[in-house]
Amino acid sequence: MMLYDCSTVTDRDRGIAAAVEAAKSGELVVIPTDTVYGVGADAFTPHAVNQLHHARGSDRRVPPPVLVGSRHTLDGLVYSLPRAARELADAFWPGALTIIVEHSPSLTWDLGDTGGQVAVRMPLHPVALEVLREVGPMAVTAGNKIGSPAPLTAEEARDQLEYTVRVYLEAGPAADPAPSTIVDVTGDLPRVLRAGAIPLEKLRDVVPDIIDGQA
Repeated sequence: MMLYDCSTVTDRDRGIAAAVEAAKSGELVVIPTDTVYGVGADAFTPHAVNQLHHARGSDRRVPPPVLVGSRHTLDGLVYSLPRAARELADAFWPGALTIIVEHSPSLTWDLGDTGGQVAVRMPLHPVALEVLREVGPMAVTAGNKIGSPAPLTAEEARDQLEYTVRVYLEAGPAADPAPSTIVDVTGDLPRVLRAGAIPLEKLRDVVPDIIDGQA
């Protein structure tokens, strides 16, 4: 278990390289995002995704979100990308917007009981983006034990997850711990499933027919 201080150039470079190597080897890493710190695994390594659930004490059947390092990666995860998803991603990525899409049936991953759907986000954090661009799509969820507070620093994540994680990347306190807004674009109309950092009014500026699925 190693924690790297990404506020210094040397440790940042060493930390990112160590995190990339660990993730590619099927181990867990904790990375900063624009919301809270997340614990992640290579999305295409089933035993790593299982370890992710084990480390958090989460239900194996509940699939974790997938983070990507490029807007164009989203195109590779779906059979056909709805226009609303494309417009929302173009407007708000990287950022605190999670989009639920129907993933391509040809993908060789095992995230859990997805029902053919996956929640995808591109975070607005340079450290996270560097790791994601090297590793590829990662299953990432809040770096806390179920029932405990989501961590705002890597040290807080380490206090909970300890030796289940190989590499922790510390980049200072999370700037905005508000959760991402979740939008489901798999139905006839895009629906907001969870209110978050991006308000409904801003979403409607881009996709006017979006509805509040919480109402």
